[in-house]
Amino acid sequence: MATEDKNDPIERMANAYERMLERVDAMLDIAESKTIPTLRKSLDTAREKAVELNELTREEAEKLATYVERDMKDAAHYLSETGEELRNWWRFDVEMMERRMMEMFANVADRTRVELEKFASQAREASFYHTGEITGPGSLVCNECGKVLHFHKAGHIPPCPKCRAGRYRRGDKPEA
Repeated sequence: MATEDKNDPIERMANAYERMLERVDAMLDIAESKTIPTLRKSLDTAREKAVELNELTREEAEKLATYVERDMKDAAHYLSETGEELRNWWRFDVEMMERRMMEMFANVADRTRVELEKFASQAREASFYHTGEITGPGSLVCNECGKVLHFHKAGHIPPCPKCRAGRYRRGDKPEA
């Protein structure tokens, strides 16, 4: 674990989110079947690997696995409901994102699209994002005041800077 990660727990969690997503992506490359059980098993394996390598405590790994699963469900729901590209789900110019992160996330979403569409139908309420959680890249809209927060990489979700609320959703419209 990098020294800077040990000093900043939020940065450590954001970096661990990215590593967990990388592991899911790598395991999906070798998976023979593109089913929901394979996806869940891949996420479980990535979570256990983070604990095994002492990157995260079991509780932290459980939280991050929940966040990765939520983001994947939300992306699948968006793709299945709108038929639009993943770049529109992120709600900002993907050129601003690190290429590696975008490619990993898009790769996971593309290869599991059919399975994730089924997965997403179970996740309507679970697609809310809350203060204190870690999210992947994209834009979140405050449910109370409509303030848009942009995440260019995995990061900690703060209280809304405008109204201090703590519940968000992926943005339907960027703030004007």
